[in-house]
Amino acid sequence: MASKQIYFEDVEVGSEIPPLEKEPTTQQLVKYAGASGDFYQIHYDKDFAIKNNLPGVIIHGALKNAFLGQLMTDFAGELGWLRKLSVQYRGMDQPGSKVVCKGRITRKYVEGGDHLVDCEIWLENSKGEKTTPGSATVVLPVRNS
Repeated sequence: MASKQIYFEDVEVGSEIPPLEKEPTTQQLVKYAGASGDFYQIHYDKDFAIKNNLPGVIIHGALKNAFLGQLMTDFAGELGWLRKLSVQYRGMDQPGSKVVCKGRITRKYVEGGDHLVDCEIWLENSKGEKTTPGSATVVLPVRNS
């Protein structure tokens, strides 16, 4: 949950979204597999993953999507909401290594009475590589004037 509500008037195109750090563990991947029903062995069985030409167990793509969704709902705050979220899986991330969700505002506009903010978002690995790029649109509240 965001510590402070952000308003449409507070944001500018080009502004950075406060980053969200995650340190996924293999235990989290097992829990996520149970919750999502995605039991593909590359997410929990190191030997299986290696036999399939992977460096080891990898994080579920949908879990990385969820991390980026949290980045945006935290940014929107209690009075805002996430309207659209889209990501692409361009690289593999492994548990035991920190990943950071980041973003930047690319557009600010009003449409149908809603105050919208489009953002470029991505997940970076510990080497600073963007493994999961995407985009999002949030609706932000306006200040009562």
